[in-house]
Amino acid sequence: MLVLVIEDEVDLATTVEYNLRAEGYQVRLAHTGRDGLASANAEPLPDLIVLDLMLPDLSGTEICRRLRDQERTRSIPVIMCTAKGEEIDRVVGFEVGADDYVVKPFSVRELMLRIRALLRRADSSRREGEPPLLRFGRLKIDHDAHRAWIDDTELTLTALEFRLLHAFVSRRGRVQTRDTLLADVWGIEAEVTTRTVDTHVKRLREKLGEAGTYIETLRGVGYRFKDQPDEAA
Repeated sequence: MLVLVIEDEVDLATTVEYNLRAEGYQVRLAHTGRDGLASANAEPLPDLIVLDLMLPDLSGTEICRRLRDQERTRSIPVIMCTAKGEEIDRVVGFEVGADDYVVKPFSVRELMLRIRALLRRADSSRREGEPPLLRFGRLKIDHDAHRAWIDDTELTLTALEFRLLHAFVSRRGRVQTRDTLLADVWGIEAEVTTRTVDTHVKRLREKLGEAGTYIETLRGVGYRFKDQPDEAA
């Protein structure tokens, strides 16, 4: 497994590199955003990216947005690292497609645990053996390519929005509580509040347009994706 670390604090980057190599990972380092983007696109592609939010040339959110806009890097898991700890910063990181979030100063052990968990989840997703294409009414999802369409129009989704949509469709007809979605889609235990789930569901519905009615709200419980598409627009 190859991990790309994009971090301008050289001492911290070196410490993270040392611990990753001690656990058997291959490592690439980049100390600027532009170098990080180039390294993210270099072969072999990294299996995971540890990305600092505050870099000297490009912000981590801009780098994450560009990674998600490119088909070849769209599905690479990203852990965002920052000294900022307010919820709004975490929300922005998730909105542009970060998969997890750690706040400096963090323990290297915590970072290693999060990296292992994220790589396990990505590997499990690849091995589930589900059909590459899921169809539901006007909606079509290509799991392997991380792409989705309404009719013939491709949706512009962040990696997290795609995982949220995929979780709903693959579990259609079943109730999904906010805590379940936090654990299964975000892969963390509520460092992010359940309001974050509501915000992302709202934005996903907006992107789905008329097909947003496929996602039902169950007050006081959570959400459910309809089991039959004919009732939706």
